[in-house]
Amino acid sequence: MKTVEHWIGGKTTGSGRTAPVTDPATGAHTADVLLASVEDVDLAVAAAREAAAEWSRSSLATRTRVLFAYRELLDRHREEIGKLITAEHGKVHADALGEVARGIEVVEFACGIAQLLKGGASHEVSTGVDVREIRQPLGVVAGITPFNFPAMVPLWMFPIAIACGNTFVLKPSEKDPSAALRVAELMADAGLPPGVLNVVHGDKTAVDRLLEHPDVAGISFVGSTPIARYVYETGTRHGKRVQALGGAKNHMVVLPDADLDVAADSAVSAGYGSAGERCMAVSVVVAVGGIADELVAKIAERARSLQVGPGTDPSSEMGPLITAQHRDRVAGYVPQAREQGAEVVVEGAAGSPDDGGHFVGVSLLDRVTPEMDAYRDEIFGPVLSVVRADSYAEAMQLVNASPWGNGAAVFTASGAAARQFEQEVQAGMVGINVPIPVPVAYHSFGGWKASLFGDSHVYGADGVHFYTRGKVVTTRWPAPATRGLDLAFPSNAES
Repeated sequence: MKTVEHWIGGKTTGSGRTAPVTDPATGAHTADVLLASVEDVDLAVAAAREAAAEWSRSSLATRTRVLFAYRELLDRHREEIGKLITAEHGKVHADALGEVARGIEVVEFACGIAQLLKGGASHEVSTGVDVREIRQPLGVVAGITPFNFPAMVPLWMFPIAIACGNTFVLKPSEKDPSAALRVAELMADAGLPPGVLNVVHGDKTAVDRLLEHPDVAGISFVGSTPIARYVYETGTRHGKRVQALGGAKNHMVVLPDADLDVAADSAVSAGYGSAGERCMAVSVVVAVGGIADELVAKIAERARSLQVGPGTDPSSEMGPLITAQHRDRVAGYVPQAREQGAEVVVEGAAGSPDDGGHFVGVSLLDRVTPEMDAYRDEIFGPVLSVVRADSYAEAMQLVNASPWGNGAAVFTASGAAARQFEQEVQAGMVGINVPIPVPVAYHSFGGWKASLFGDSHVYGADGVHFYTRGKVVTTRWPAPATRGLDLAFPSNAES
């Protein structure tokens, strides 16, 4: 049985407790992953701290050279990484390759770190006095990442952190750890010195130690809202800078003038892609006016035709869920919604093929109301709810009343309506006729309300800002005649 080990100081290492890693398409136990002890985490942080002194002083040219080499290695190994994702997460191979591609985009952004770290300067703010503003790395920082994007979310974090001169400890999900370990190994192949990037696998023991460790200066997190809140509160209580991205209940508003075929295609793709295990998945379609019956019929027609099967099968459009327990939880929302008054248009009952995979079919619920559990909870599976609204104002009130604010989309042919939506909607990422508005790497990813704890989004300019801190340097080189004591408060007045 393969054991997925930690990556500390440039080599695999570790022993002790383990947890099983399964293939969601078969249910088979395919590997064991080490679960870090407090001592393992301390070892990783110590390796990062030791490497930080030299790496923080490395030239921008050195960092850029490593990142360019890393980008080429990721591109060369994207098929391999994609297969690791499919084997342990279950998503179809094309979706896994898309995940790797979006991660590579962030590395490409980080390759421009020399431009991104340029400071500012003001000359002659007072006679003979200049002021410069610079940004410097935090030191040792850590990332705690989720199961649903085992390669992409780590790549949102450590390339930018490392490019800024920090060293990094990554704690990926123990459910599908191999992809994260592989992208770390490739960073070493690109020339990154040992200890700059470390990976520890584990559970709450590892998370808590990272949150409490005095040598960890910053924490990046992506996961559910309850855990995001816990990470933020615990990390900040221990004096750390924290960005913690939480859950979502993303709404897609369809106005009466929208192209309903385009809207139906988008709802199905965004609601059921990756089996709904995306924080940017569309969970709720808000049908405005008299279009609901036609729109629901179009969504149902497409939903019934989806091919569910192993991610390794090229004909599969949607793979299994991550665990059997999660599959059963997701499937349980459908009969519950029926009991609470929703109309079950398409029902995808939990089931598995003969090999025991974690499969569930897609479900479509109509006439859902905000009081129902299917609407209130983050299901994180292929269950799409349709809520009917009489007007744009009613739809907007519904979206903005949600405790989450990760993403929101509107489908319309009206520029005026679209502009009003983008101004009024309370969400961090907005799509206009785009169902999954995940920003490109040179913008930043993050939500509002209970979808984000902290001030900074990830990657983009926000990522650079999060992984650095500002320093303002005021300089004067006085001539001998200006020497002497002056106890007055400094000002910019001419003397």
